[in-house]
This record gives sequence, structure tokens and C-alpha cells, in this order.
Amino acid sequence: MEEAVGPRLYSCYKCRNHVALHDDIISKAFSGKHGRAFLFAHAMNIVLGPKEERLLITGLHKVADVYCSDCRLLLGWKYEKAYEESQKYKEGKYILEKPNIVKENW
Repeated sequence: MEEAVGPRLYSCYKCRNHVALHDDIISKAFSGKHGRAFLFAHAMNIVLGPKEERLLITGLHKVADVYCSDCRLLLGWKYEKAYEESQKYKEGKYILEKPNIVKENW
């Protein structure tokens, strides 16, 4: 059996740019605009859109859309601010939607 070299990663579905490490997953139990989504502690090789207030399933948040830095595919969003105390743990974290990312080195 061939062993994977390097860390397990998630890449942009469209261009295979590395956008997150498997070890940075906080939760796989999130919902995005287009189905399942993962909450990550960090993301890389991304560009953030403007911050805006958005009413999500869990209440009002200030978020910024997250785009792949290479092909500009919309990957998800970053939580900039949570207004409800129970949601504060999301601040500074990233939602990457499962249909927009693929596994690498598994």
C-alpha cells in the first residue's frame, strides 16, 4: 500500500489550489449555501470579500466570503463577528463548503 506524502489537505475543487489542512477541521456538522460544509480553524491561499452582515441559520453574523486565490471560486465564508454569545466560538473561523473542496494526500 502506498503511503500519502505530506499532510492531508483540502484543495479548491476547480483548480486544486491547497486551501486547508485536515488537522484544522473543527466540525463537519455545518451547512453551507449548497449543502454540507466544514468549519476550519485556518484557511490558506484564499482571498476575502467585503465584510457584511448576514442572517444565517444560527442568527446574525458579520461574515466575509472566501474565494480561492488562484481561480476565485467561491469556497465559503469567514466568520468575522458573532452577535450571540453561544456563537462566539465561530469568530475568526472559516466555513468551506464540501462541494467546493476536494481531498488531497489521503
